Amino acid sequence: MQNLTAKVALVTGGARGLGEAICHILADAGITTIIADVRLELAEKVAQILRDSGKEAMAVALDVSSAAQVETVIEKIVNRYGRIDVLVNNAGIDLTVSIEEMPVQEWERILNVNLTGPFIMSKAVFTPMREQGDGFIINITSTAAKRAWANASAYHASKWGLLGFSHALHVEGRPHNIKVTAVVAGGMRTPFLTERFPELDLSTLQDPKNVAQTVLYLLMQPADTVIPEIMVLPMKESSWP
Repeated sequence: MQNLTAKVALVTGGARGLGEAICHILADAGITTIIADVRLELAEKVAQILRDSGKEAMAVALDVSSAAQVETVIEKIVNRYGRIDVLVNNAGIDLTVSIEEMPVQEWERILNVNLTGPFIMSKAVFTPMREQGDGFIINITSTAAKRAWANASAYHASKWGLLGFSHALHVEGRPHNIKVTAVVAGGMRTPFLTERFPELDLSTLQDPKNVAQTVLYLLMQPADTVIPEIMVLPMKESSWP
């Protein structure tokens, strides 16, 4: 089992939903937690709650699709803490419309955040992780990477792509002791779903804390073990066989 004390983790999309739950779980485990989000004021609220409970936490404004912003944030973290041990690529967006209604610029925006963003983030942390001799990259994908439904073409494309990218990065990372895992998460009671689909039966969705606990479980694996992919489903999710 890994000792996580003194580790430094960056969680994208950390201000709400699953990202917020992951930040709390990691901080409770003694990990210094950086909450990154395009909504700095919300990220700062999470960071302040963690600091008020004696945890080490910092909020940063970050658009994961901006290589310049990513470079600045990673440099800031490494300069302040001397290392970065964990990256959780959690930030994600969607637009529920048919392909005929999907504007090209919205397709590009979704792919930029959900797929290009994790590439930019992973590229930025790969060098410091390689130089320090270890690291962990966790890509939060979705059952949308395993199946398909209507009016989500960009989201499916991004999540299928992220799953493939995660496995490719797993191969590249292993020689440098960098572990990479894709977390395939089923439906959760988060604003990502509940704000867009208020008619959903919440009893069929899982608590995001359950998925966050899975992230912590991955980090606690022995040093010589890596789990490239793990699926976490709500027991009552009827859309999955």
